[in-house]
Amino acid sequence: MYGVTADLGFPHTPRMAIKAAHYLTPVTPDCGLTMFLPRSHRLTDEPIVPAGAIDPPGAVTPDITGTDAVLFENRTWHTGGINLSGWPRIALMLQYGYRWLHPVDDPATELRADPALTAIEQQLLGLPDRHPDGSLAKGSGAAPMRSWWQSGPSVAHCR
Repeated sequence: MYGVTADLGFPHTPRMAIKAAHYLTPVTPDCGLTMFLPRSHRLTDEPIVPAGAIDPPGAVTPDITGTDAVLFENRTWHTGGINLSGWPRIALMLQYGYRWLHPVDDPATELRADPALTAIEQQLLGLPDRHPDGSLAKGSGAAPMRSWWQSGPSVAHCR
């Protein structure tokens, strides 16, 4: 979704995805938890960060504990907090949205090159749903998962 707001403007940016941040390490007050600006998904202008500040007024850290998860949509202002705990904060960020959304970061490039991966594993790792010319391969991107689902999911399809 990188650039959508710049292209369409804040008032015209639609909800395109929901993200789930699932914390895999225990949440502590000083761990640098993701901060959010409540109701920022309804803003018609970019949040203003006053001179000398690093976050917009009203930004909050969710009151969660343990290894909770936080759900938020693409228009919600969010940022990583400052981790002062001395320990890494590890989170799994999952995005649920239209399959034609292209990831901004691509950490699985080396994994996808593994010739032993099944088509489903390649799809789950973000195999691009594109034709050689870069155009969207409409309808074909979900084919491995659709085929697996229609045949009746079973462990036999997985390694």
